[in-house]
Amino acid sequence: MRAIRGATTASENTVEAIREAVMELLDELEAYNQIDHDHIISAIFTTTRDLDAIFPAAIARERPRWNNLALLDLQQMHVEGSLKRCIRCLVHVNMPASKLQIYHPYLQKAKNLRPDWSLAQASLTMSSR
Repeated sequence: MRAIRGATTASENTVEAIREAVMELLDELEAYNQIDHDHIISAIFTTTRDLDAIFPAAIARERPRWNNLALLDLQQMHVEGSLKRCIRCLVHVNMPASKLQIYHPYLQKAKNLRPDWSLAQASLTMSSR
């Protein structure tokens, strides 16, 4: 089993903005990791306390083949000065042990959360095109 992390930010605290952010994050996570939907075990979503218009898991359940997965929403611990309107995910997937390269998408303003991964991800992204 592998765990794939990712994060993004919503432009505002609305259903539409959160939906757009979650869908973009999951599209990127699925596409670059070539995930077989039958191998997804579960996903945990967290949001900062300033996002409460909709649960990210409710949005994920709208995706094809995500409606029967074990999904959980949590509120991210608040740290003064931390990134606003942030959505994080942790997806557990059964993947072959030989798949060493995992792409952890950090999008929008969340790119700054893991700049070390952003550089490594950029080379992975370029080589997969």
